[in-house]
Amino acid sequence: MWQVEVDVDKCTGDEECVNACPAQVFELTDGKADPVNMDECLGCETCVEVCPEGAITVTEV
Repeated sequence: MWQVEVDVDKCTGDEECVNACPAQVFELTDGKADPVNMDECLGCETCVEVCPEGAITVTEV
């Protein structure tokens, strides 16, 4: 199981993570990335790699 966190202060809502995530974990909520389907996370960290703001962290729980 994976914990996905988004630092909303850093997130600019550019949708890079929304478009790149193979498990469709993210949606935009109020212009910010929101890991609404965190249970689907594969732990691949593609979202971390594509986020230009460094706003996403993925940790194993």
